[in-house]
Amino acid sequence: MRVGQKNGLVYQWARKGTRPRQPKDQRYANAYVFGAVCAGRDAGAAIVMPRADTEAMQKHLAEISANVAPGAHAALVLDRAGWHTTGKLQVPANITLLFLPPVSPELNPTENVWQYLRQTYLSNRVFDSYEGIRDTCCDVWRKLTAETGRIRSIATRSWATIGQAQ
Repeated sequence: MRVGQKNGLVYQWARKGTRPRQPKDQRYANAYVFGAVCAGRDAGAAIVMPRADTEAMQKHLAEISANVAPGAHAALVLDRAGWHTTGKLQVPANITLLFLPPVSPELNPTENVWQYLRQTYLSNRVFDSYEGIRDTCCDVWRKLTAETGRIRSIATRSWATIGQAQ
């Protein structure tokens, strides 16, 4: 998820006849949140990087691998971004990459996590600098993972858990 000074605006409630102000920043500093969630464990792992590239993806895989439960194996659902599909990635033994068909973000539960974070914490903000963006992203991820049941409620897909104990 890209977060930065050129973020979009969202709808907000206001009294009829009023025009609430929403900040809009025209600068271009941004950070990228690489995150993965496990709805079954209600857990997530993320890193915040200045660029979205192969190096950042490699660090993301290492972070996920370190957070996979002992003896478990993670299936990481990904789109086909260049840094996801490059042959330069060294995929840890406890992770399998599962690529989505083109133009199907609705199949990736993490997309709902990004939408939740943008709507709840990140919209209508003006950041001072890259460091401010990075620190805010880290704080927002900590809030998400600290809220018991939130990841499970956002990322669970009924069609993906048929026949599985919950």
